[in-house]
Amino acid sequence: MNHRMGAWRRRRVLGGLIGASAVLATPAILRAAPSGAPVKVGGTLSLTGFLAQTAVIHKIAAEIMIEDINSRNGFLGRPVEYILLDDQSKPDVARSLYEKLITVDKVDLIMGPYATAPILAAMGVAQRYGKVMIQSSMGIPKLQTYDMAFPATPFGSEPDKTYPNVILDAMASLPTPPKSMVIVTSKFPSAQFMAQGMRTEAEKRGVKVALYLEYESGNRDFGAIAARVKEANADFLWVGSLGLESNQLLEALRKLDYTPKTSFHLYPAPGPLALSPDGNLVWSSTFLEPDEPFMSRPGMKKIAELYKERATKANLPYAIIDAQAAGMVAAWQILEAGVNGAKSLEDKQIAAWLKKNVVTTVYGPTKFDGLYNHGEPAQLIRQVQDKQWKVIWPKQFVAPGVKLIAT
Repeated sequence: MNHRMGAWRRRRVLGGLIGASAVLATPAILRAAPSGAPVKVGGTLSLTGFLAQTAVIHKIAAEIMIEDINSRNGFLGRPVEYILLDDQSKPDVARSLYEKLITVDKVDLIMGPYATAPILAAMGVAQRYGKVMIQSSMGIPKLQTYDMAFPATPFGSEPDKTYPNVILDAMASLPTPPKSMVIVTSKFPSAQFMAQGMRTEAEKRGVKVALYLEYESGNRDFGAIAARVKEANADFLWVGSLGLESNQLLEALRKLDYTPKTSFHLYPAPGPLALSPDGNLVWSSTFLEPDEPFMSRPGMKKIAELYKERATKANLPYAIIDAQAAGMVAAWQILEAGVNGAKSLEDKQIAAWLKKNVVTTVYGPTKFDGLYNHGEPAQLIRQVQDKQWKVIWPKQFVAPGVKLIAT
């Protein structure tokens, strides 16, 4: 599974930064080239399987960050080598591969995988061996009970409460606020967790949940589910999707000559949904998009340019950076900050430094002093407008000239 030059499974020399203020900004003549034995950082991504459409985004972001780290000073003056393996979108495979990375490959550090189930599997291994693990995308913070695991994305400690209310606030701002909702969700742990939270918070706010349906992770046949959604004919459709599932559900609805009045999609593959005719004006979750006020953050413009270049070369349908890529960017920024701040590769020292300090990432100042090592939540809603994702809520994060378009 580990091929040096393979397109999907390979060892790469890559790197990150102490804070976004340092990203890709230091003149080359002032940079100390890393030298000596490489610092090995091991990790997996779901490069095949039903999560692959999104995991490839994380892979490209990691490559950008590691190359940037090594263009400067690496980790403690040594080059960073990223040993990346394919967990096939399977938690049990992720668990075995992290065991291999630590015991056979003898990596110095680890980087977490993509998606909640593989992250939880990897976290158990990290805890057993006392390794710091930065993770970019675990949507159930209360399960992050390991004290040396750190989140890169600002979900906050209770996203099943905070995020549904962001969505409900946006719904309430519509000219005709929805009074009923259908919730359809994958049984994938984080999607199911958020769906249950959405149902609870909606009912508290007086929005009737007319239908609640769950389907198996990786399901591709949405015909029967689409028929139930059409029959319920609610004002709002909330979908706890991953990858291409939203595309498949909306296509199934179109075949029934039914278009939801307004729909929200939790963790879709951003490109396929934005570019699909079925995706026009749909809502989704995000923490960052390549627009203001986010592009004014230090280093963000250069990272966005590099991501677009690499994603285009990789033939991704949507070569624009978003929260998925930003999560992996932030993860490497945090790992570099921990290593250089602690001036050590010792996991306990890195963890101790992170707990006491603020790390500047593409998400802004990031702290780990809250419940489950989380800081404040920063969930946003985006909408497909002219085949591009635009932040449309909360209002203080909406770029000039952009507004929520009612359907």
